Amino acid sequence: MHPTLETFGYPETAIRTYDHWTVVLRPVQVTVGSLVMAHNGLHGRFSELPAEAFSEMHAVIGDIESTLREVFAYDKINYLMLMMSDPQVHYHVIPRYAEPVALGDARFPDAGWPKQPVLGERVELSDEQFRDVLARLKAAWPA
Repeated sequence: MHPTLETFGYPETAIRTYDHWTVVLRPVQVTVGSLVMAHNGLHGRFSELPAEAFSEMHAVIGDIESTLREVFAYDKINYLMLMMSDPQVHYHVIPRYAEPVALGDARFPDAGWPKQPVLGERVELSDEQFRDVLARLKAAWPA
């Protein structure tokens, strides 16, 4: 894999690797269940991706949305292609919540709801909570 995926904790944070894409749990959670969907190649421009990557993206997004809906019942979802410091093509996937998300006894609000996500804020998950979120998403992910 490439440096961008490593920035986001790959392979420890990996949820699923496809032919052209890898989905990881974002180590810095903007909201509970924040992901990164990264292209597996070294391309630095969206226009450089092979046509097959765009076809597969449809299935990957379907898996992302169905799993996040099942596990955390998000209200909206934001896909942000920022690519400011991590050069390979990737999207930040930020599920959005009108009400705080409960993990055990803890509740985590969406700081920006109902406006843009507040990328400077972070959901402070313990290591145990982070592993729990990762395990839930992996268990619910379509085969």
